[in-house]
Order: sequence, then structure tokens, then C-alpha cells
Amino acid sequence: MDVAERRARLGLRHRLTTSTKSDDPVEVARSLLALHGTDPSSSVYVGAWARMRDGDVADVQRALYEDRSLIRLLGMRRTVFVTSLDVAPVLQAACSRAVAARERRLVLRMLTETGVADDEMGVKAWLAEAEGMALRALKERGEATATELAVDDPRLSTELVMARGKSYEGRQKLASRLLLLLAAEGHVVRGRPRGTWTSHQYRWAPLTDWLPGGFVDWDTQKAETELARRWLRAFGPATADDLRWWAGWTKTQTKRALTELRPVEVDLAGTAGLLLADDLEETPPPEPWAALLPALDSTPMGWQHRGWFLGEHGPRLFDGNGNIGPSLWWNGRIVGGWAQDGNGDVVYRFLEDVGADARDAVQTEAERLTSRLAGVRLTPRTRGRTWLEDELASG
Repeated sequence: MDVAERRARLGLRHRLTTSTKSDDPVEVARSLLALHGTDPSSSVYVGAWARMRDGDVADVQRALYEDRSLIRLLGMRRTVFVTSLDVAPVLQAACSRAVAARERRLVLRMLTETGVADDEMGVKAWLAEAEGMALRALKERGEATATELAVDDPRLSTELVMARGKSYEGRQKLASRLLLLLAAEGHVVRGRPRGTWTSHQYRWAPLTDWLPGGFVDWDTQKAETELARRWLRAFGPATADDLRWWAGWTKTQTKRALTELRPVEVDLAGTAGLLLADDLEETPPPEPWAALLPALDSTPMGWQHRGWFLGEHGPRLFDGNGNIGPSLWWNGRIVGGWAQDGNGDVVYRFLEDVGADARDAVQTEAERLTSRLAGVRLTPRTRGRTWLEDELASG
């Protein structure tokens, strides 16, 4: 299966071509399995807009907070994602459940260090009481921030020492850590942010306020198989390493899911790739398309091996921790990057010659995004700035 086929599938299945764009942010999220949500303004809103015909801030907010047809959850690789309600239980069982188990062990260890009880059983009982208090307080308030919850009971304001003994040691109140744990376990959910749509500080709500019956309870191994199936449908053909990296699984988990799924092996320029057995038909070439994708977008972050669409541009577009910055796409491959200037206008730079058609299409997309942002500045908060962003920002 050649690169042209992979790029055609990427454009069509990730809704980046004109004919596949949607009016519904829920359809967008489902097409990608989930929108990367670490940066709520950039990777969620801008990522959705890139795949919508006429979307704006209100459309995404409506789905998140009024219709509640999209939900934020801690998923793959302990990263926040925004996904649809039908996909969320699969992600929770296949990925969040393991994250929650690790998080619970960490919280118990930190509580033991604070001396809240004399022995292991005592610490577990103390934590269970604190969890019950947090859930009751949240139910009474409807929505609350971690800071607000911390004043509802002395236990919730207990200080935990983070990275004890390290140069970057810090302190955090139990309420903040407990909400992360309860979210990973499927008990609470991130609600509206404090402030504008670019805020990183959330109010929290009981999950049952969003889903009265809670998440459908998937068996972990069945959920892993289902997640692998959905991922191959959206991102295949791809390698087993790509899936393992994306899901944050062990080799054992990945092998187990793929053994159950029984995908077909295809040749990806000398590398063994995988594809669903009912997904072998050749993809018709889509119409030419351009896209400005945000930092940490789900498309470029969907594979570990990115050479087939990234080329040699990685050092200019990724930060030191492996996070991609804003990227410029033409027909299924990255050809440059973008940023905002001092006025908030979208500016961009090509890293290779792509011709007049591409330049015209990118200019149209840049004007479209500038209009949608309406002067709002996107500030990197969960990643480092890339080389190209610094270049563009400096003029």
C-alpha cells in the first residue's frame, strides 16, 4: 500500500477535504476517535473547526456543555481527550481504567507519606471517606472547582507532596488530585471552564449529571479490541507500534487486541502495516485540499512513525518533548507551519515549494481561521514553542 493511498485515506477519514467536512463537532470527534484535549482552546476548538464547514466557538461549546454530546476524559497516555458519548466508555475501559489504577496507587503513597493513618488499611479507609465527601459535596454544589471543594471538608485540603526530594518538588491539595482520580475512574467529569473558552481551569460535575446511568461497563479486553478496531478504521494502515504508542498500551495489551481482531498485514514501503480485513478497497483520490491544524492535533499525533506525511520537517515543527506545533498541510502531507502575529492574525510559512494552487488554498484557510479566532491569541501552555513558531512570531 503506497503513500498516496495512505494520504488519501487521511484526508477523507479525518474530514480534511471539502467534501468530508461536517457541521457537527461530535461527528468530527468520532471520526478521529477523539480530539486531543490537553490544550482546550487549540487542539479542541481549532482542531474541530479545521474539519467543520462553518463551525465557531458556540458550536463546540454547545456540544460540550449544553447538549453534552461531547465529553472530556483522561485517556490514552494519561492525556485529556474530547470524545463522543458512544466512544467514551470504550476509551474509559481500554485506557482510563489502567490510568486510574496507577493514579490510585500514587495518591495512596502520597497520603501514607503525610501520615493520615497508621497503616495501609487505615490510609485506604481514610481515602475512601475523602472520596465520598468529595462526591457528596460536588453533588450538592452541582459544579465546583477543586479550590471550592477543598474548603468543604478539611480532608480535601490535605497537602500532598509531589515529586518528594526532587528539584521540582511541589505541593498540591488533595481535592485537585482526587478529582483527577475520580475522573479516570468514571465518577466525575470536567465541566465548563472558568473564564473564556481558552481557559485551562475547569469546574467539575458528577458524571451522572451528564450520563444518568454512567458509562456502559465494558470488559477491559473487549474494550481494547474495540478500540483497536476503531483506531485502525480511522488511522490504518499503520503498524502495531503506532497503535501501542497511541493507546499507551504495553506490548502484551497490543498483541492481545490485535490477535483478537486479526487484521490483514500490508506492505508499507518495506514495513509491516496492519489493516482491517474489510477495509482493503482502494480509496479514490480526493480533491486537492489544504488545512491548518493546531498544535497537538489528533491527526499528526495519531502515529508514532510519521515520515510518510512529515518528511524532514520534524525538527522545525516539534518541541523538545515530541509535541507537534501548528502545522500546514497540503494533500495529505505537512508542508509548513503557522502561528499568530502581534495582531492575532494567522501567519504561515511553507517549508517547501508546493505551487500556486497550494499557496492560494492555504491563504484562504489562514483568512478563515483568523476570522474564527476574532483576535483571540492562542498561547502554548502544555508544550514548548517550536522553532518555526518562534521564527514566525519574531516576524
